Amino acid sequence: MIQKKICLLGASSVGKTSLVKRFVEGIFSEKYLTTIGVKIDKKTLSIANKEMNLLLWDMEGNDSYNVFQERYLRGAAGYIIVVDQTRASSLLEGIDIHTLARQVTNCPAILAINKSDLLATWHLDDSEHQAYQNIFDLEFLTSAKTGKNVEQMFSSLAELLLKCEKNDITT
Repeated sequence: MIQKKICLLGASSVGKTSLVKRFVEGIFSEKYLTTIGVKIDKKTLSIANKEMNLLLWDMEGNDSYNVFQERYLRGAAGYIIVVDQTRASSLLEGIDIHTLARQVTNCPAILAINKSDLLATWHLDDSEHQAYQNIFDLEFLTSAKTGKNVEQMFSSLAELLLKCEKNDITT
């Protein structure tokens, strides 16, 4: 069985834990619990007739009180930068985190614009959207609450990792 470490990164309260819970357990909770350090979950997917065990590292949010912990990225096959479409500052924080992550690894990266079930307070214009498509391997508009694109995001990342492995691209 193939095993891949995936890190979820982003500012505090963007929905990293909720995305993992929705993907692994199929549930959403309105309760907000701050992640301290890292919480690891796993889920096995069948991709191209192969079993892939995703080890999901749900990292504590980064903010002015808690700086990015690059050591958690060691051994990661991919990572997801999660931002909140109701908080424009989370996109800037996410891009900063992505820049720091790129200093440690060149593994595939996804941008997850979460909370699509809520009214967006910011939108990417065409040039911004194009710029982010050049920075990230994949981009998804997700909702941990409704489940929108959650399964698809993780499955697409798993397919990308399998393709990278086939081409010997992953770190």
